[in-house]
Amino acid sequence: MTSTASRMRAWTGPAILSYGFRPFFLGAAVWAALAMVLWLAMLAGQITLPAAFDPFAWHAHEFLYGYLGAVVAGFLFTAVPNWTGRLPIVGWRLGALALVWVAGRLAVTVGAGWPAWLVAAVDLAFPVIFALAIGREIVVGRNWRNLIVLGMLAVFALGNAIFHWEAAQGESAAQGYGLRLGLGAGIMMIAVIGGRIVPSFTRNWLVKRGPGRLPVPPMQAFDKTALTGLLAALLLWLVLPEHPLAAVALAVAGGLHLVRLARWAGDRTLAEPLLAVLHLGYALLPLGALAMAVEILLPDAFGMAAAQHLWMAGAIGLMTLAVMTRATLGHTGQELTARTGTVLIYGALLVSVLFRLAAGLWPGLSSPLLTVAGLGWIVAFGGFAVVYGALLVRLAPGKRL
Repeated sequence: MTSTASRMRAWTGPAILSYGFRPFFLGAAVWAALAMVLWLAMLAGQITLPAAFDPFAWHAHEFLYGYLGAVVAGFLFTAVPNWTGRLPIVGWRLGALALVWVAGRLAVTVGAGWPAWLVAAVDLAFPVIFALAIGREIVVGRNWRNLIVLGMLAVFALGNAIFHWEAAQGESAAQGYGLRLGLGAGIMMIAVIGGRIVPSFTRNWLVKRGPGRLPVPPMQAFDKTALTGLLAALLLWLVLPEHPLAAVALAVAGGLHLVRLARWAGDRTLAEPLLAVLHLGYALLPLGALAMAVEILLPDAFGMAAAQHLWMAGAIGLMTLAVMTRATLGHTGQELTARTGTVLIYGALLVSVLFRLAAGLWPGLSSPLLTVAGLGWIVAFGGFAVVYGALLVRLAPGKRL
């Protein structure tokens, strides 16, 4: 019987097309760094992009739907074969999907003179094809417990479509339903998938280190309550983004997920940054919810954009970076430990998040603070491309930083 490993070995083309995480993790990191370079240049008035959206909408769209879409694809194209027992998509089919994602980035970034429907069609082609491919694997593999993942992908794609529609109507898409729907889907992905892998990876590592407190097994009754509370809060925030009721729901959800995180023994992982960063990334989910609740109840405490970036740059940025580093090491035969280069890119992203929050707290210093935040982001994801790029483009494990 053909296996995942045998299909990968049978591929004789470029190594980067031998498994789903390779092209999409590398593409996501390069685009995250490059898009931030472009964004900083736009903020400084040095360039004007011929983008299909206004500058703020382009910035929000490309870091949410562009960057996160690629990371999710890399993760699921790698994980779903393990969940379903079916063969992975490799080779030229994988390469074609990666090119469809690249086409979307180009359409949004240089499509100023294009019809809005054409920009939307090119950009939405990837999430639709990707969702159909994942859906087929889950259904044919009868992996019903992961239908929730398919549902979140569908919501994420719908949010992207609404974002395009709002932009075409001349609305502020960076503050619209499409952005909130996509961001909410991304946060739920972290809560659901992160809620599985963080305690699992932590338990496996701690068991090898000897006796001591272990994480509570995932998806117990409390976890389901926390997830339900988060979903309710996100729905309220979607339709009533400035209502006190949404603030209360976000605060409750934040508290529940702080308790959930405390049950995973994260304090025992400080000796291994590769694990500790997963806990820290997840912590930014409830902290972001609490910050947004405060901002709704006390407007201009630090600005909704700054609070929202605790989710976007913080929870999503750090959690995806943590997953990309760990998955790349694991699937290329490396030791699962964070060395100097990896720790530095984690630190750079934390600097980015903290300075972005500081820019909201001290608006008079926002320009230099935003610049430092952007540079930290560039170092983090450009650093990932440098530190992990060689592992992603070749089959044989090699030396890393």
